Amino acid sequence: MLRYQTVPVTAFAQNCSIVWCDETQDAAVIDPGGELDVLLAEVQRLGLHLKAIWQTHAHIDHAGGTAELARRFDLPIIGPHPGDQFWITGLPQQGAMFGFPPAEAFTPTRWLADGDTVQIGHSTLNVRHCPGHTPGHVVFHSPEAKRAFVGDVLFAGSIGRTDFPQGNHQQLLDSIRERLWPMGDETVFIPGHGPESTFGDERRSNPYVRDRA
Repeated sequence: MLRYQTVPVTAFAQNCSIVWCDETQDAAVIDPGGELDVLLAEVQRLGLHLKAIWQTHAHIDHAGGTAELARRFDLPIIGPHPGDQFWITGLPQQGAMFGFPPAEAFTPTRWLADGDTVQIGHSTLNVRHCPGHTPGHVVFHSPEAKRAFVGDVLFAGSIGRTDFPQGNHQQLLDSIRERLWPMGDETVFIPGHGPESTFGDERRSNPYVRDRA
C-alpha cells in the first residue's frame, strides 16, 4: 500500500510529500522545493530508500531543490509535462526574484503526459495533466490509497493562482472539474499549500468550483 508523509518546506510552506511503498520501503519525493536537509532527515527517520523525484510543476517553491537533490543521489526526475519547460529554464531567475537560495535548471529524466503512470515499489499512480496554474502541471493519483497529490491546482477552499505567465483561469476550472472530480468524492487530496481536504468537500463548499445548483 502507498503511504506518505507531508513536510512543509521553504518560506512559502510548500507541502513536499514523501511517498513510499510499505512493502519495499522504496520512496519518491514530490516537489522538493528546498530545505533538502529537512527532507532527507525525514527520509532517514522513516527508514526509506529514495528512488525518484516526481514533479507536479516548476515554480520555485516546488522545484527549487530538484536539481541538487537529483545530483546528490543520482535520482531520476519524473515530470512535469513539457508545457513547464520555460519555468524550468527560468528557475535561477525565479529564485532571485523571490529571495530563494540559488536554484538550478534541470532536464527531466522523463516528461509526463495525461494518462501516464508512475511507480514506486509495488504502488502505481496515475498521472493527469491539469493545466491552468501552469501549462505543464500534473497531478499524481493513487486509486488504491484514495489519495491525490495535486500541487497548486486545488486547495481547501480555494484554487491555484492563474495570474502568472501562461496561467489560464478557465483552463484551471476545467482541469479540476473534468480531471479531479472523476477521481471520486471520497478521495483525499494533498495540496501544494495548506491542509488536506476531499474532492467531495470541495465540490460542496469551495466557492470557485462547487457544484452549481
